[in-house]
Amino acid sequence: MLADVVLLLLLLLLSRRGCSPADAPDFAAHFGSKTRYEDSAAHRRMLLLSPPPSSPPELLDDRSCSPMHLTAVVRHGSRYPTAKNIRAIRKLSHLMASSRGAGPDGDVDGDVAGDAARWRDVLRRWDMWYTDDMDGQLAAKGREDLRSLASRLARAFPTLLGEESLRGDGGDGGGGLRVLTSSKRRCVASAEAFQEGLHRQANVSTPVSYRQRVDDGLLRFFDHCRAYVERVEKNSTALREVHKFRDGPEMAALTRKASRKLGLPDGHLTPDLLEAAFYLCSYELAVKSLHSPWCFLFDRHDAKVLEYKCDLKLFWKRAHGHAINLLASCPLFHHIFRTLDKAGRPRRSTEPAAEPASILVGHAETLLPLLGLLGLYKDESPPTADNFRSQQGRLFRSSLLVPYAANVVLVLLDCPRGPRLRLLVNETPVRFPGLPDQDAPLYRDVRAAYRHLLDGCDFRQACEGGGGGGRPPNTEL
Repeated sequence: MLADVVLLLLLLLLSRRGCSPADAPDFAAHFGSKTRYEDSAAHRRMLLLSPPPSSPPELLDDRSCSPMHLTAVVRHGSRYPTAKNIRAIRKLSHLMASSRGAGPDGDVDGDVAGDAARWRDVLRRWDMWYTDDMDGQLAAKGREDLRSLASRLARAFPTLLGEESLRGDGGDGGGGLRVLTSSKRRCVASAEAFQEGLHRQANVSTPVSYRQRVDDGLLRFFDHCRAYVERVEKNSTALREVHKFRDGPEMAALTRKASRKLGLPDGHLTPDLLEAAFYLCSYELAVKSLHSPWCFLFDRHDAKVLEYKCDLKLFWKRAHGHAINLLASCPLFHHIFRTLDKAGRPRRSTEPAAEPASILVGHAETLLPLLGLLGLYKDESPPTADNFRSQQGRLFRSSLLVPYAANVVLVLLDCPRGPRLRLLVNETPVRFPGLPDQDAPLYRDVRAAYRHLLDGCDFRQACEGGGGGGRPPNTEL
């Protein structure tokens, strides 16, 4: 009896205290696109993929080069669940509140049944504090995500993101910081927080004057591509691999395991509700830095299975899975290179200075197609419902690629032989796939490597012209 009380008190204590990366769940780096930036960064360091985010990246050994422009595409920070997620969480909470612990088959031994009763008691006590009006809004933690990112980038590139760039007008005339954002409130708030971080790093005492401009054509291009909406968004077969995996053996085993742990009858805990519990664990961590009692339903293997389901959805809905997923992002790809072209061209002394930096704030769905067009993180075999085991070493891992505050940064360098370009993904130097032997290739060589996209990749033809209608999924782009 005493042991039961101690266990119950321990679980309740853990569910109410904040947690650092050290005492977060040991699977905190496997929440897919709902992973905290710091957990993703810690996992990258463990895999020896990147230095600590506080370390400025080494752009080039040649010290005769100097940064002349920076373009960053940034995902919003940690957010509350969307209204759809909140409805699933509420349904899960109601299931636990009404549960009487019938047990799966009546053959559960006393110790297991006792543990299940204690689990149910803890989860019944959990406070359903999420409300519909939260609907994906940026959390306070999310604002700090963007402030911190801005401060680190400003330390790494003080000539581009320092006090001088904050004084410019940020307009087409150049000379200042330009900030574009998706119309979603979490993105607008993230754009504001990024500017706050720059002011904080520059130690500017005057109030921040927000200068962002909404541009959904660039940052929510998927909403404006009719072919994408029809072939993927509204096409029930486009995500067949996701549906097969949801109904497959890995998810069935996880659902049975969790049902047994909670003493629930078979069929009461569905795969969708199990996923809701998993992401509830992630939201409590991301929004409140809490080690939620819902996290105790899962171990690292369970998390990897659910992470894979997230990756399947993002691959087939937003990335390499269908060619239109990437073609829809052509306007953003072209905009980035037009900005780099303009920043790198020679200027007369009478012309205004080039814009030092361009910041574009969007979504995971904004970054993934961009990474796809750049040719990054594409595995030899696409993820499917049947190859979970062989995909454990895959490159396409949303937990590492698009956690909250994920970022793709392109830095144009002024060098003796001409401008060079450096690519960073989540503050980690990455080489261009077409130029794998160079850290910062000549900008003209980068442009040549992507000429097929810069001279082609017609958004209007791909999205409205009906070209390629009815084509099967394409993973070759």
